[in-house]
Amino acid sequence: MAKAVEETSGQLEDAPQKVDVDLGTALERIDSWVDGAVRLLPNIVVALGVVAIFIGLGLLAKKLIEKKTGRNGRENLGEVLGGFVKWFIIIGGLMFATTILIPSVTPGDLFAGLGVSSVAIGFAFKDILQNWLSGLLILLRQPFEINDQILVDGHEGTVEHIETRATIIKTYDGEKIVIPNSDIYTNAVRVKTAYETRRSQYDIGIGYGDDIEKAIDIIYEAISNVKDVNIEPKPQVLPWALEASWVTLRARWWTDTRRADIVFVHSEVIKAVKLALDKNGIDMPFETLVQLVHDQTEDTDGDRLKQREGWPNISESGTNPRWKAALEVKKSETTAV
Repeated sequence: MAKAVEETSGQLEDAPQKVDVDLGTALERIDSWVDGAVRLLPNIVVALGVVAIFIGLGLLAKKLIEKKTGRNGRENLGEVLGGFVKWFIIIGGLMFATTILIPSVTPGDLFAGLGVSSVAIGFAFKDILQNWLSGLLILLRQPFEINDQILVDGHEGTVEHIETRATIIKTYDGEKIVIPNSDIYTNAVRVKTAYETRRSQYDIGIGYGDDIEKAIDIIYEAISNVKDVNIEPKPQVLPWALEASWVTLRARWWTDTRRADIVFVHSEVIKAVKLALDKNGIDMPFETLVQLVHDQTEDTDGDRLKQREGWPNISESGTNPRWKAALEVKKSETTAV
């Protein structure tokens, strides 16, 4: 009996520097796992069913949101908001399935763990979440829409798509610009197609000797006859400035807000004004410069009482160069002797 106990105790003790393989223990462990899986099999089936149901509900909710927003022409909002609702439902289903699969886990434990995890995830994906939230707010508030022409942070073009991370615009020369939504939401955005019409202007110089009223009438008529210039509001031609070489007239007119229309009409207005002014003999002078040459040979050079800088004080007898003044002094001295 004592010998059997010793043999049994020897089997339980792990011999040093020797690999002991106990297949019985391994099989027992596997058997316990299989027994646990069999006991949890109904829970697993129910949990998988719950996950499948919630996935279906998430997809259905996304489709309904996209359909609802698509009727109002807001497909981008449906895409972003529908994706958010879908994943919110799916995550809720996974949490519910976890409580079914592991009965010891309560919803309170899940929410507590989710709170800690959300803080960690928020710090790790701060920029991504900020851009996503900014994109959602842009889609909800609609400061601009698809196909609007905007200018933001020096980039100008047509809005093609608003994604969860960034807004895609196409520049007028065919380039693609990806702007983070957070930059758009926190910076000033110029929406150039927000209204139906937009005003353009151009400064035109005429000569000081020309009839300003006549020039205004000619320019106004020329602009009014250009195709695609709006009748209302009417074009304007305003005296604007008195420059050194010409009188400035500022011409204003209204067109549609699309850049292609604005550029085309601007070109036609400039051509029409130039031809009309040439036809009616209205001068469009070049810049005139006056250069003063300072004659430093004057005998009064430097004397501010007799000569102003750049403008010699010419007497009735004309200028008096320094060499001539010196010769006169020498002649007077010779005569005196």
